[in-house]
Formats: sequence, C-alpha cells, structure tokens
Amino acid sequence: MYSYLHHFFFGIYPYIALVIFLLGSLMRFERSQYTWKSDSSQLLKRSTLRLGSILFHAGIIALFFTHLFGLLTPPAVYHALGVSTQAKQWLAIVIGAVLGVVCLIGLLLLIYRRVSEPRLVATSRFSDWLTLFWILVVLLLGLLSIFTSVQHKDGAVMLMLGDWAQRIVTFRSGAADVMLGAPWVYQAHMILGMTLFLIFPFTRLVHVWSGFASVSYLTRAWQLVRSR
Repeated sequence: MYSYLHHFFFGIYPYIALVIFLLGSLMRFERSQYTWKSDSSQLLKRSTLRLGSILFHAGIIALFFTHLFGLLTPPAVYHALGVSTQAKQWLAIVIGAVLGVVCLIGLLLLIYRRVSEPRLVATSRFSDWLTLFWILVVLLLGLLSIFTSVQHKDGAVMLMLGDWAQRIVTFRSGAADVMLGAPWVYQAHMILGMTLFLIFPFTRLVHVWSGFASVSYLTRAWQLVRSR
C-alpha cells in the first residue's frame, strides 16, 4: 500500500494537480468571471492589512520563483557558472529561510486580522479559511525542512528533489523512484504544495493570474484623449 501511494503521489498526482490547475482556472474564467477576484476586505478592517499583505505577497511570490528555478535548473548550468552543489545548497537554505520568515509573518498578520474581526469572520467563506491555513501548513513544513537540509551539507537531497522535478516536467519515467529516499518532511511539503495547485481554481487564489496578466500594461500603447 505504501509503495502504491508513493508512486501515486510522486508519479501521477503532479499531473492531476497541474491539469486541474490549468483547466480549472480556464473554466472558472469562462463560466464565472464575476467571481474572478481577490475579494478585498479593506473596507471592513484596515489594520495590519497593508503590512501583512505586502510581506505575504512579496514572500510567497519570491518563494515560488526561487523554488521554480532552483528545482528546474540542471546542475550542469550552475556548475558552469562556478557554483558548486554545496554552495547552491547553502544559498537555497539562507534565501529560503529569509523569504519563508517574511511570508510567515505576513500570513500570520492576515490570519490574525481575519479571526479578530467579527465582520470578517461572518463574511469569510470556507475556501478562504482553507486557503489561509493550507498555505500556513505548507509554509511551516518548508521552514521545518531547513533543519533537515542543514544536516545534508553535501546537497544530495537537493539534487534528488531537482531530479524529481525535472523528470516530471520532461515526462521522463522513474520520478517516483527518485523520491524513495527523501525525508518525510520534504515529501509532506511537496504533497501539500501540489494540493495547493489542485484547490487553486476553486478559491480566491485565481486572482494571481490577473496579477501576472497586468504586466501587459507595461507594453500597452498610450491612451489618447482629445478635447472637442
């Protein structure tokens, strides 16, 4: 049973999460565009919103891209740049710890704000609570994994995780087998992280797409306004 679950979560589940993430987002945009928003609660209570939102968004966006490039960059690339595996390991630990703490502080401020205001509690949906606390658990597991990373200074676990991610995105076989020796904290962090993509289309997280799309405004032509 363990072998079956392991191969499911690290060989099949990533593709299920990715398909639902992409197709679910597209279907929600096509069918429920009026729900495609972040549901701002600024009018209900402003305290800690600005600071918490800035810290959380800055931290989680940076964590996403550092995870993305860190996992998908082949060792030959950073070796060619003169960065050893051990150096990359410590770089990932330091950057991950700093960004993780920043994101955690922002998230805790947002959670405190939401649970301390009765009007916010009354207007919050189940998906809102699920999103906040799911991200919290994923974030805590990620920070907890740092203590395990420090014990593997040779970078072997980092290479293992990178090999798994690169096999998944290139559709190569053996991805689940690569993860057989990974410590439990990494496996739990990755499974819950993939599940976050699974629930993404059904929560307010879909507004992230709009954030990326807004970059197009930088190249947009000037709007011409002429007087009569």
